[in-house]
Amino acid sequence: MYGTGEKPRLVVHRSLKHLCAQVLDDSRRATLFSLSTLDKEIRQKFPNAGNLKAAQYFGEVFAKKAKEKGFAKIIFDRAGYLYHGRIRVFAEALRKGGLEF
Repeated sequence: MYGTGEKPRLVVHRSLKHLCAQVLDDSRRATLFSLSTLDKEIRQKFPNAGNLKAAQYFGEVFAKKAKEKGFAKIIFDRAGYLYHGRIRVFAEALRKGGLEF
């Protein structure tokens, strides 16, 4: 997968308790936008973000903020994680929030 300025790559990382996502432009080797469940707004609602509800909320917040920054089409890179559980719920929330991939 290779992200460009027109269609950047969204990479997701999950740990036992949190999720982290970054929008990358591989052609410039730059991180364009990044957000994590450790963010103050998300952490207040979900101190332990290792569940499906937190992943869904994180996806909605991430999609809203990414759209504000001007990202509409992305390449979704699940970084080798299986497409189920928190990764699936996060991806569905991104689609629901208006991001296309």
